[in-house]
Amino acid sequence: MLSRASTRILPRAGTAARAFSSTPKNDIKVLAVLYKGGQAAKEEPRLLGDCDADVLITTPFHPGYATREILQKAKNLKIAITAGVGSDHIDLNAANEHKVIVAEVSGSNVVSVAEHVILTILELVRNFVPAHEQIVNGNWNVAHIARGAFDLENKVVATIGAGRIGYRVLERLVPFDCKELLYFDYAPLPREAEAKVGARKVDDLDDLLSQADVITVNAPLHEKTRNLINKDNIGKVKKGAWIINTARGAIVNADAVKEAVASGQVSGYGGDVWNVQPAPKDHPWRTLQNPIGGGSAMTPHYSGTTLDAQARYAAGTREILEQYLTGKAIRPENLIVKDGVYATRAYGQREQTA
Repeated sequence: MLSRASTRILPRAGTAARAFSSTPKNDIKVLAVLYKGGQAAKEEPRLLGDCDADVLITTPFHPGYATREILQKAKNLKIAITAGVGSDHIDLNAANEHKVIVAEVSGSNVVSVAEHVILTILELVRNFVPAHEQIVNGNWNVAHIARGAFDLENKVVATIGAGRIGYRVLERLVPFDCKELLYFDYAPLPREAEAKVGARKVDDLDDLLSQADVITVNAPLHEKTRNLINKDNIGKVKKGAWIINTARGAIVNADAVKEAVASGQVSGYGGDVWNVQPAPKDHPWRTLQNPIGGGSAMTPHYSGTTLDAQARYAAGTREILEQYLTGKAIRPENLIVKDGVYATRAYGQREQTA
């Protein structure tokens, strides 16, 4: 699953990740996760990188999972850089224990993902995918599509998570004249930000699920958000609501969603994140269907990797790497863990203990 190459030239934005060296820190080994090795890697182990790297670079889109076991073996690893946003593919608690810095390019794809959330909401609410499939298949049945199509206006829309992405989703929903905008987050928005979008904080998740016509998940994955929407509480979702998840697949229980969409309890589910990536061919979300034949707006994980976003996170990855190699301070907003403690509250409320 890992591949490594060596060069002494730092890449420009958009180029492939490689192993780098610089004057202040000579002979630095950088391991870049590029592609899945699969059966070929089993037959030819040299395709795989080893665990002696000083720097690990990976992405959320085709992640290399830095598990506790891997980090235990990575005796020389000093920093893990996520080329993008979301470092849950790294065991952050283990990284803290081994004093491995974890950094990501915060903010690099927030606009890209927020736009994809709005796109997916409209795809589901307007029953767009089955309509498009009719045209591709040479059919024309307006009534069949219209019975599952609605306006976003006058709907209650809720976001689970109101951080950089969640708040931008709320901003982009304002022109649609929704009945109400709700948010669920451990941290309340500043009053002026809350007033700007007219959003109301709901403190109880079950209460939020029961009120919303549209639920969008915009929270990081950690211990408290894993399986947050599950078989026990999905029945509390307002009947006929739509769920959108462009955060992390494991926040929502895959089987619970499949059953809820099939029964009509949930009208549809859409997003681009899966609990395992790449998603296996038999993943339950590949065959989502509600009782009238729609209900799915799933894609591969690409909402945050538009060409515009790629340029931003490539430049950000280079910046973090250069800061590390030259001994400069990494910008605080890009730090996830450092010196054995969490440097951010983005991954939940945590005690800052060494």
